[in-house]
Amino acid sequence: MIYMSRRVDFSAAHVYRKASWSNERNVRVFGACSNPNGHGHDYVLEVMVRGHLDARSGIVVNIVDIDRIVKGIIRNELDGKFLDREHSYFKEKIPTTENIVEYLWSRFDGAFPNCELYKIRLQENPFLFSEKEGESMVTLTRKYHFSAAHRLHSDFLTEEENAAIFGKCNNPHGHGHNYRLEVTVSGSPDPETGMIVNLTDLDRTIERVVLDKFDHKHLNLDTEEFKNLNPTSEVVALVIWNMLEPHIPNLYKIGLWETEKNYFEYCGPVKE
Repeated sequence: MIYMSRRVDFSAAHVYRKASWSNERNVRVFGACSNPNGHGHDYVLEVMVRGHLDARSGIVVNIVDIDRIVKGIIRNELDGKFLDREHSYFKEKIPTTENIVEYLWSRFDGAFPNCELYKIRLQENPFLFSEKEGESMVTLTRKYHFSAAHRLHSDFLTEEENAAIFGKCNNPHGHGHNYRLEVTVSGSPDPETGMIVNLTDLDRTIERVVLDKFDHKHLNLDTEEFKNLNPTSEVVALVIWNMLEPHIPNLYKIGLWETEKNYFEYCGPVKE
């Protein structure tokens, strides 16, 4: 199988609001997104298809055909629109990022010649995106940031072994990073709110459980979590999963960017 993706940008406005709810309830559930006058985003859509290589042409599918189908639907239905006032689907379903992904999947699935839809990713802003892959549930990823120092040193290794494995990262005084944390949840959008998880609740949980403990700290010296652990980014990702899993039942994945070049991911223990 060959996989290929195409990016399309579009702009749209919307509001998260239930007419049957009081203003107080709308604000409590949807926060600033409940502004009756609406707000908007510059969306980034990535559509990935897969298929078998045509030996004669050397391609899976003509990218012109992918472009025509994707851009046609986006241009005619979403781009430049106020979604829940102009689109019949979103007059019934709140146009959360998750609901938009589910709708686009239904529009694109089976629409491409000689290949199949594999994955859709929709970025609402630099800190939030939603994905759907195959028949799996929709995921929603929220991005966070914390700054911390650490020293890579294992008590199970000799001084020479630590220096050989970790190099300058074994500096006795430590060093630091601007970590970027991605927390991904999965599920079906709630029929009433259109959300997999309430972002306000998620933000508060991440702030309380993780960021308050790690931000502007020396992981080896200031935290209980790494008192007896070597805080490699692999271990940091695993520890953050274990910290959050009791508080986020639909936690799907932890992604951790140590630098622009180093990314680590943990999806929890393998389920047998």
